Amino acid sequence: MEYFVTGATGLIGTHVVGQLVDDGHDVIALTRSRSNASHLPEKVRVVEGDITDKESMREPMTGVDGVFHIAAWFYMGPGPREKQTAERINVAGTRNMLELMKELEIPKGVYTSTLGVYPLRDWDRIDETVEPECPDDAVYLWTKWEAHYEVAKPMADDGLPLVIVQPGIVYGPGDKSHGSIRAAFQDYLKGDLPMIPRGHYAPWDHVGDIADGHLRAMDHGESGETYIIAGEPRDAVDVYECAEEITGVPTPRVVSPKVFGALGKVMSVVEKVVTPPEGFEAEGLRFFAGGRWPADNSKATEELGIAHRPLEEGLRDYFEWEMEQQGMDSETVSQTATSD
Repeated sequence: MEYFVTGATGLIGTHVVGQLVDDGHDVIALTRSRSNASHLPEKVRVVEGDITDKESMREPMTGVDGVFHIAAWFYMGPGPREKQTAERINVAGTRNMLELMKELEIPKGVYTSTLGVYPLRDWDRIDETVEPECPDDAVYLWTKWEAHYEVAKPMADDGLPLVIVQPGIVYGPGDKSHGSIRAAFQDYLKGDLPMIPRGHYAPWDHVGDIADGHLRAMDHGESGETYIIAGEPRDAVDVYECAEEITGVPTPRVVSPKVFGALGKVMSVVEKVVTPPEGFEAEGLRFFAGGRWPADNSKATEELGIAHRPLEEGLRDYFEWEMEQQGMDSETVSQTATSD
C-alpha cells in the first residue's frame, strides 16, 4: 500500500512513517523543506509542499491508497500572537487536505485531532459521544476544535471516508520541538522547573503507542467514526514522581492549580504590553490550572485493539533518549538532583 503523510517530520508523523515503512508500505512524506526530513528512512519519498497550498499536494497525493493528515500548528503559550497562523494551518490547511482527498477519490484517510478539543473543565467521563463547546483557553485548542467539528467531522458525515483519532498529551523519543511538554521535561532534568500543579489530570501517551493507534485506525477504523486513542489519564504529580524514580531528579514543588490560574490572569494582562518569557505565557499557565480530561478509550480498545505501555516504561524510553540528546549521563543527573 502507498500512503501520503502530512506532518511527517513531526513527533507523531515521524513514528507513523517509521511504522509504515517497517510494515512494508510505501510512504510519501510532505514537508516544507527537505532538510527537515533527513531523519526519515531512506525508502521514504520526500516531497516539498505545504497544506496551506492545496495544489502543492495534488500530484504527490494522486493515486495513493490512503492519507494520514497529522500536520498542525501546535504551540501552547504564544497563541494570541499567532491566531492567523494557527487558523491558516489548522483550519484552512485541514480543509485543503480533505477537499483534495475528496477530489482525488482517495479510499481512506486518518485525521489527527486532539483530546484538547474538550474545554478545560470537570467532566465525569469523556468519550466519543460528548459534544463539546469550543474551548477558549488557547488558540491551538480552539483552532483544532474548528478543524474537527467544522471541517473534518461534517465532511466525514457527508460521506468522506475519513477516520478521526484523538490522542492526549504525547511525549517520546524523536521530539524535535522546543516547546510545551518537551520543554517542561527538559527544564525538569536541569532542575529548572519550579513547580507543578496538583490535579492536572490527562492521558500522557508515548508516541509509539499513538503512532500504532493511527495505523490501526487506517486498517480497522470505520469511516465516519471518531476514536479516542489516548491512554489512561494520570495526574501530573504521578508523572513527575515516576520520572523521579527513573532519573533521580526530585519531583518539582507541588502547588495548588489556583497558583497557575492566578499567574495566568496576571500574565494575560502583562503580555498585552510585553512578550513574557517562554513557559510563562497565560495560555500555558491556564492549561495546567486544574484541567481534567478523564478520557474513556474503550471504543478504540474494542474496535481498533489499541494498547498503551505502562507509564514507567514509556517515560524511561523517553528520558534515556532525552538525556542522550542533552549530553547528560547518570552522574550529571545525580549532580542535578543533589544540588536542589
